Amino acid sequence: MSSNIFLVGLMGSGKTTVGRALAKQLNKRFVDSDHEIEARTGVSIPVIFEIEGEASFRQREADVIRDLTAQDGIILATGGGAILNEQSRQYLHERGTVVYLRAAINSILQRTRYDKNRPLLRTPDPRKKLEELAEQREPLYQEIAHLVIDTGRPNVQFLTQSILTQLQHISGAFSPQNYLVMPEQIVAKTLQVELGDRSYPIAIGQSLLTSHELLSKQIQGQRVVIVTNTVVAPLYLPSLEANLRAIGKHVTSIVLPDGEEQKTWSSLMLVFDALLEAKCDRHITLLALGGGVIGDLTGFAAASYMRGVPFVQIPTTLLSQVDSSVGGKTGINHPLGKNMIGAFYQPQAVIADTSTLATLPDRELSAGLAEVIKHGAIIDAEFFSWIESNIDKLRAKDPEALAHAITRSCEIKADVVRQDEREGGLRAILNFGHTFGHAIESGLGYGKWLHGEAVGCGMVMAADLSCRMGYIDYVSKVRIQKLVEAAGLPVLAPDLGEGRWLELMEVDKKNEGGKIKFILLKPLGAPHIATVPKETLLATLRACISPK
Repeated sequence: MSSNIFLVGLMGSGKTTVGRALAKQLNKRFVDSDHEIEARTGVSIPVIFEIEGEASFRQREADVIRDLTAQDGIILATGGGAILNEQSRQYLHERGTVVYLRAAINSILQRTRYDKNRPLLRTPDPRKKLEELAEQREPLYQEIAHLVIDTGRPNVQFLTQSILTQLQHISGAFSPQNYLVMPEQIVAKTLQVELGDRSYPIAIGQSLLTSHELLSKQIQGQRVVIVTNTVVAPLYLPSLEANLRAIGKHVTSIVLPDGEEQKTWSSLMLVFDALLEAKCDRHITLLALGGGVIGDLTGFAAASYMRGVPFVQIPTTLLSQVDSSVGGKTGINHPLGKNMIGAFYQPQAVIADTSTLATLPDRELSAGLAEVIKHGAIIDAEFFSWIESNIDKLRAKDPEALAHAITRSCEIKADVVRQDEREGGLRAILNFGHTFGHAIESGLGYGKWLHGEAVGCGMVMAADLSCRMGYIDYVSKVRIQKLVEAAGLPVLAPDLGEGRWLELMEVDKKNEGGKIKFILLKPLGAPHIATVPKETLLATLRACISPK
């Protein structure tokens, strides 16, 4: 049998992503049938559908499938409807190994939500359309498939290895040399947070948690304790534990409840209880596997346990990768104020595996984009413009766009932290939008809004206040509001009552002498720390609060 592998399945099931990974592993050529059609015609798939209609497109597709399956040594990702043609089904089944990637409708909707190149989903009810397509095509996928893989677990590395393992075990059908897994070179971009003897690297890249070399380099201690939560643990804990044990580490894990409301003294005590019960000494290394809550809480535990033990940040959300994992701020919340109890304590390293963003819900991704927007707004107006131009790609989880956003955000934050590690002055600019945002979180109750949602809305309010103070023009104010909104974040604040708003903003670490200090813009791309007249502040509150 040919060594070709043909991937079939509904649109958005991951055929292109998995196909590229398989081709890299097997040292084969990757081809996407839709891309081949576009290359031959010189126009996009939606244009072909619009001008020629679906029937003409299907004939072009059948011609491409006929030609490509006649080649050898390729990994082919087919269009979702390629199997509608009987001759194409025969070619696929006879000329290679057909792998059916089966995905749930909810997963497909999430992955295709912002993709404008899906003509069949240009309908008022995409879910209904997908359900109809699945009912029609499922029997045809099953008819020609040699192997069915459920993509409920969206980790590409896991899916790729699962396919290769199952292919090797199909009795008598394949020679092992056809499916020899080539060593994969995992490339990480590394930045350095320069803090003298407390300096540390930030590694950014795909599949970093599978790299034994990188884990060995960045995690120094022999005994490690992973702190994570109930959402992240099922996704990444077993594989991380296995990879750490493979490089000789002694591993213990602590799984905490999920949510901002869990960032409390009680959760911190659960970590200390587990460390003491396991008789952990000061030679342990704590690993924070999760988002900002886990990172802050684990860092505070590391700063406090036996008066300080090493820890490594392994952020799994966009917000934590671009912001909270970098800079050494650790802590927990208090009912009277957010992050009011904690310590400055730098990690040993930060490992930002961008593959983990594949499992991130849309709402969490938007929350992370708030911090990305913040970095552009306060430091780099050119980066802010880039975000405006690429916001749809970022929300669609385009790997290149996300990698650039994460890298530039980390560069900006690392440079600020280098100049002012303990927030003596300059570092306060990183709190743009946070004075309002923290008030929202405290006033509504932690967990009601995500941190990034509160910060996004807070930036809109800070922009309005900057405009009222004459620091930025109206156009800049509107640009900020529109970008926050385009990121999927709220732009109207909850009505907490003016008195309550003022009371909450007075409990802020930046304040001095009872005066509220705001991080404003003067102009866009340049921060300005200021106090403001009470009437001007009240005018901003009245303008930005959602009407009842």
